[in-house]
Amino acid sequence: MASNYTDRQFQGTYLFDGQMAKKGYGLNKMCYTFNEQVARDEFNTDPNAYCDKFKLSAAQKDAIHNKDIIALLREGGSIYYLAKFAGLLKLNMQDIGGLQTGMSTDEFKAMLEKNGRGEI
Repeated sequence: MASNYTDRQFQGTYLFDGQMAKKGYGLNKMCYTFNEQVARDEFNTDPNAYCDKFKLSAAQKDAIHNKDIIALLREGGSIYYLAKFAGLLKLNMQDIGGLQTGMSTDEFKAMLEKNGRGEI
């Protein structure tokens, strides 16, 4: 039986569907380039010009400027590609998980460990 996930809300998460993929295409394409050092260097030299190269929206540029991962998720960012941008900020997936849940990184890690032990 198929589920309709568009009707379900999960706190701290954003549904990444076809509409969001289209909205975030340039953003995700840009973040993918961060696999290469030359791209990271170009971005760090002039972030605005690099964002313009991928035709990011004003809201996406603001979120990049503010280093706001949650806003980038709302603006069509795929967590898989945003992880590349987060790396530029010296953030890891546990840091992002903390941001999504409203926990500190240490609280989020502790929750993961408890969950892994079956305590939650």
